[in-house]
Amino acid sequence: MIRNLLMLIIFLLTSQVMVAQINPSLDYSKPRKYEVTEVVTNGLQYLDEGAVIAITGIRVGDRINIPGDEISFAIKKMWKQGLFANIEVNYEIVSEGKIKLILELTERPRLTRYRFNGIKKSKESEISDELSLVKGRILTDASIKNAELNIKKYFRGKGYLNVEVSSVQETDELVSNGVELVFNIDKKKKVKIEDLYIVGNSAFGDRRIKGKLKNTRERLRFTLFEDIVSRAIHSKPKHWFRFFAKQDSVGLSRALDYFGEHVNINFFKSSKLVRADYEGDKNSIIDFYNSKGYRDAEITYDSIFDEGNNISIEIGIHEGQRYYFRDINWTGNFTYNDEVLSTVLNIDKGDVYNLEKINRKLNYDPSGNDISSLYMDNGYLFFNVTPVEVNVDQDSIDLELRIYEGAQATINKVTISGNTRTNDHVVLRELRTIPGEKFSRQKLIRTQRELSQLGYFNPETVNPTPVPNPNDGTVDINWELEEVSNDQIQLSGGWGGFIGFVGSLGVTFNNFSINNFLDFGNWDPLPVGDGQVLSLQFQANGRQYQSYNASFTEPWLGGKKPNALTIGGSFSNQGEFVDFRNPRSGISGSFKIFRGFVSLSRRLKWPDNYFTLANSLEYSRYSLNNSLRFGGQIGCSNCESNNFNFKTTIARNSIDNPIFPRSGSNISLAVSLTPPYSLLSDKDYSKLSFEQSINFLEFNKWMFDASFFNQVVGDLVINTRANFGIIASYGDKVGVGPFERFILGGSGLAGGQGFILGSDIIALRGYEDNSLRPTELVRSFEDGQVDVRPVSGGTIYNKFVMEMRYPISLNPSATIYVLGFGEAGNTWTGFDDYNPYDLKRSAGVGARIFMPAFGTIGIDWGYGFDNAPGTNTASGGQIHFTIGNQQR
Repeated sequence: MIRNLLMLIIFLLTSQVMVAQINPSLDYSKPRKYEVTEVVTNGLQYLDEGAVIAITGIRVGDRINIPGDEISFAIKKMWKQGLFANIEVNYEIVSEGKIKLILELTERPRLTRYRFNGIKKSKESEISDELSLVKGRILTDASIKNAELNIKKYFRGKGYLNVEVSSVQETDELVSNGVELVFNIDKKKKVKIEDLYIVGNSAFGDRRIKGKLKNTRERLRFTLFEDIVSRAIHSKPKHWFRFFAKQDSVGLSRALDYFGEHVNINFFKSSKLVRADYEGDKNSIIDFYNSKGYRDAEITYDSIFDEGNNISIEIGIHEGQRYYFRDINWTGNFTYNDEVLSTVLNIDKGDVYNLEKINRKLNYDPSGNDISSLYMDNGYLFFNVTPVEVNVDQDSIDLELRIYEGAQATINKVTISGNTRTNDHVVLRELRTIPGEKFSRQKLIRTQRELSQLGYFNPETVNPTPVPNPNDGTVDINWELEEVSNDQIQLSGGWGGFIGFVGSLGVTFNNFSINNFLDFGNWDPLPVGDGQVLSLQFQANGRQYQSYNASFTEPWLGGKKPNALTIGGSFSNQGEFVDFRNPRSGISGSFKIFRGFVSLSRRLKWPDNYFTLANSLEYSRYSLNNSLRFGGQIGCSNCESNNFNFKTTIARNSIDNPIFPRSGSNISLAVSLTPPYSLLSDKDYSKLSFEQSINFLEFNKWMFDASFFNQVVGDLVINTRANFGIIASYGDKVGVGPFERFILGGSGLAGGQGFILGSDIIALRGYEDNSLRPTELVRSFEDGQVDVRPVSGGTIYNKFVMEMRYPISLNPSATIYVLGFGEAGNTWTGFDDYNPYDLKRSAGVGARIFMPAFGTIGIDWGYGFDNAPGTNTASGGQIHFTIGNQQR
């Protein structure tokens, strides 16, 4: 009897259920079986009655004990669903041995909305992304608690370690059983790291070790002068100068530590404490010690001291002794002998023991010069190597490198996924991982680069997944891709004062499909998927300037080889007002250019497969009609010139990412040649007028461009560029014509003061657009006078650039990076004037934003240190806007 009573009490307490006895004839002291004749529910509003009854597991006709485990188990199942705020089980004895169960239920409320108190509106969307709350779903205690914890985690990650979060449920009067959840947030003050104390270090100074804490930094401070004054007042100078007076490494280390203690210029790193980052930084300290030979180094303790709104951290280090490599032996290697492997490893007896270098040279070196690459590029996918310390003798370590080569793996199946817009054949033709060939990690990495360079996929997520099959010595490779839209639209407009309307409109479809042009079902918004490029551009500056451009590129002509065919044309018209200051005065003259071209390029296999060769034929016609303003620079006001030229370009492009490169280079040499008319003709050019001498242009033009990318640390990248250009004639009969010359200055975009068609516009930030042109003595065709005037452009130019780039966002929808630059360049009329040391210098900062729909948009502020031609003062500060990648 007592036992049954205790069981009943426990049952009532643990299940939070009230069992009501409707028929008092039931005797709790004598459990007995009853047949369930009916199960009903009361209190349901949204849930289906049949589904709720099914959860209990009790069906009509079941025989259950009252009291007994069946009811207890049924209640537990219902509580487990998290759907109810209260559960009561009542019963009614219908007749002898038969019972009716009545479930009295109260549903949990549903979340209709949630809001925040105590934070700015701008932060609400960020915090909402951290929550797992879904409007319309049942609100449980667990979901509320998780939401509060996620909010705390968010703010603690921002440095608000003392944040407090609570929540209140308010009834929503508009929705039955609906509640609004209100989060009350008190961020408190941001907690910053006041001081970092390093204890136990003797091999390296505090400053060196603190430098390894990349994400755990002390707050900004500058107390140097304050400390010097204090020491001068309270102690004799000789006492504290003696502190680092020795002219040796110890004295220098003390001096640097002293300055590090009192000077912390920390503008770019936050001094907040983030636990995950802090733990990673502690591991970085140990990795640093290991790389310097201290293999036994460990952090013995770390303490965080609360100092009000700030904290201090003390880290204790046990360094241990320094170790060196002694004997290094190889075992298990049959394909390559010890000498070859030791050469790749590049570690000699007596070198400081460096665990990080061992792992890098065995498994993955960014340069590709490691043991794993040596084997895996030869098909040994199942290869692995294990370094084993076989003997530790005082400060020397003997190392045995145990190799398992395995069998060479053959590629079996290659699949692609995620290309929702791009057709399979466009992806497959770029793959270098071909079924039936031996596996090669180098080809895997190269394919990853090629797919990233296409521009159709997010380069940060192009992911090959090899699936080894050791049983049959094969490997399957799946390429996981994420499509990004890379079609671009350029649209701008405005009112340019007296010029009138200023604007441009352009569209570039980078994944066009001309084959599906008539298949309207594949338009999105135009037919896409075949990797072709269609570009249409229009630009106008009122009546003064209009330009129309169109081009089409088929990157795989014939579909079997990467032979790219491009055809295109353009028409530009630069008008001249009767009175340049008054556009209503009418057009007195014009300068028109028609251009058409066809180009064929192909990839080369020698000297390596990063090279391409492109050849093109181009025809341009330059027409000046009563143009006094432009004619003053060119040398004639009514004349025409025809330009037939053949251009060949050899280039090598090995950059790893087209949007934000971190490594690689882009080098090209382009040569443009016209027919040597003067050499093939017996005309006496000295008797021809200027207009007659330029009727058919002749020149040879050489352009060299080189751009290199290197990672400094992390995502900080340095980009160095060098650009050279020369345009020359074939002989003395005819000099270099007035077209195809070089003009420097500004953003590198067509337009601006002094802009003239038919020139190569070279960017040089810090100077006004088109402001850097040489001058020479020119005879005016108007009055015959000889004047010093800027010519149409130079025949030689040099330019050098150095940029430091750092990404703010690598999101494919908006890639953003900032940069600092220094550059110098100039242009000259010929070799007689050429002076490679006479360069116009500038420096500044800028930013680039790449959005798939608009391409790369940039803004730069540059300061020109030198005088532009015709001026007596430095150019000073200039702001430049760019559209597209300005590499020159």
